[in-house]
Amino acid sequence: MQSSQPSQACTDLISSLPSDKGWDNPSLILYQGFWFPSWLFDGVLACQKHFQAHNSDIILVTSPKSGTTWLKAILFALLNRAEYSDPNSERCHPLQTRNPHDLVPYLEFQLYLQQEDPDHATFASPRLLATHLPYSSLPQSVRDSKCKLVYLCRNPKDNFISLWHFTKKMMLKENGDQTPLPECLDKFCQGLSMYGPYWDHVLGYHKMSSEMPEKVLFMKFEEMKEDPCVHVRRLADFVGCPFSEEELRGGTVEGILRMCSFDNLSTLEVNKGGSLWTGAENKSFFRRGEVGDWVNYMSAEMGERIDSVMEEKLHGSGLKF
Repeated sequence: MQSSQPSQACTDLISSLPSDKGWDNPSLILYQGFWFPSWLFDGVLACQKHFQAHNSDIILVTSPKSGTTWLKAILFALLNRAEYSDPNSERCHPLQTRNPHDLVPYLEFQLYLQQEDPDHATFASPRLLATHLPYSSLPQSVRDSKCKLVYLCRNPKDNFISLWHFTKKMMLKENGDQTPLPECLDKFCQGLSMYGPYWDHVLGYHKMSSEMPEKVLFMKFEEMKEDPCVHVRRLADFVGCPFSEEELRGGTVEGILRMCSFDNLSTLEVNKGGSLWTGAENKSFFRRGEVGDWVNYMSAEMGERIDSVMEEKLHGSGLKF
């Protein structure tokens, strides 16, 4: 994974914090109760210090590999549907030529890792942004403003396998040593994963969605896959961009879902080639996107181990997978 040279302040802070090898060579740093990749820690600090949220901002939040690419595409298409609704227009939809991660950038690495205080003047309103930051680590302006947070979580077993595959791809690309799956599972169950512990990440947003439902929308990947039309309409209502009766009759929701489907996005030339500035290939964000894929890689005993950990950690929260 490409990284920038850390600032002296970042280097000094890292040296004072607990660290772990993580799942691959770049170490994880324990900061504010969560494990952050050392290579983007400068971006986390800069984002926390400098980002000024607008009340109109919409920020998509996930733990890594929870369906982020799909939801980025859906949110972008949903918010920009009026601009690209004319069937006679020769304008090409941005999702046909650009990766969803280019269209909906991550705060802590696509924006603040490259520049300590980037210029946001080019962003149209409402600004559509993304982050993997836990709720407790969000910039204060995000928590204090009326901006909206859309949180998508995923069954931890599928999340673990998807993250393991992604990490493996990155290490193959860099010719690094690959940590065996059982060892990664051990670390995951100890809370050692990017932006982990996974359960604390999920619980933070689940709690806030109950306390501030007008600010935080909590969604599950599996429920979206099961009934996507219902949840896209729910999403549109939450961000203040509801579908009209005419749009509903005309199949606008279904059209957005077709355009943003795994089958469509994964076959576009832009997503079969090219890469983000971090070095991650566009195609690495399109693996399978299926529910229950973990059974193809883990034994029943491994799955039960994750279930047991999650049952203990989520006890009393009302959240179940």
